[in-house]
Amino acid sequence: MTTSTVPVRRTSYLPLLAGAGFVVLWSCGFIGARWGTEYTNAFDLLAWRFLVAGAVGAIILAVRRPAISRVDLATQVWMAFLTQCVYLGLIFTGIDHGISAGVTALIGSLQPLLIATVAGPLLREAVSRRQWIGLVIGVAGVGLVVADDLHGSPLLFLLPFGGLLGLVIGTCLERRRKPSIGSLDALCLQSIVSGVFFIALATFTDQLTVPHEAGFYGAVVWLVLLATGGGWGLYLVNLRLSGATRISSLLYLVPPTTMVFAFLMFGETIGPLAVIGMLVCALAVLLIRLNATLRGWRNPGG
Repeated sequence: MTTSTVPVRRTSYLPLLAGAGFVVLWSCGFIGARWGTEYTNAFDLLAWRFLVAGAVGAIILAVRRPAISRVDLATQVWMAFLTQCVYLGLIFTGIDHGISAGVTALIGSLQPLLIATVAGPLLREAVSRRQWIGLVIGVAGVGLVVADDLHGSPLLFLLPFGGLLGLVIGTCLERRRKPSIGSLDALCLQSIVSGVFFIALATFTDQLTVPHEAGFYGAVVWLVLLATGGGWGLYLVNLRLSGATRISSLLYLVPPTTMVFAFLMFGETIGPLAVIGMLVCALAVLLIRLNATLRGWRNPGG
């Protein structure tokens, strides 16, 4: 009896805890981008972020010495390029040019709708009618959250939209190829690849600097520990635990969570419309994930 109950609880609650942690730590990436770009440009910030993260990743891989096939290595290189170099490069550039963290998070949270569109035929992940309703409600919810913050040149918003496409393609690639290496090793490899890319890019564009403000390095540490180690690490974990559609649905909770962080750290106010939007986002995620949660309770071992 004892051996059968332990896996039940782990199976039931692990996706929930991993999902909650992902939302909080993924939101930290947008806050770190705003914080760091107050001191320097986006490419310089990303170069320093992945210089540190890549160095830590190299040390971990040297100690662990995992067996990595050529197919898995190629998959992780492409994952790094699409989900970190393209996605983060364009997201951070947009924030650097004045798009607020909340609006950037809003555009990123449209990923579930794109994922659901291709999840069925490409990834063979069934999307139920209830999940489709939840996806549409989620779009409405994030629209309410940042409705008063949409401003600036329309062309500027192509930057985060382009980054979003990189994240979607990379997510589908990972689910399609199903790499055999663990999430930690995958994160280390991707951090090394991203470090090489952004250092080369910042150097080539003459944007690599050595900032003297302590706040800049605080932002780098924040991004490495919370966004890279926590947010991206849990993204990979959730992707394997829950599938592309359900992990993507959690992105609906990122804009309101980002606004809470912005209020606590930068004093940005949260209006009543945003509060309503947060509740709508919570309803959307509940609808999208409800079927899986009920199945987990009724059949924890399956």
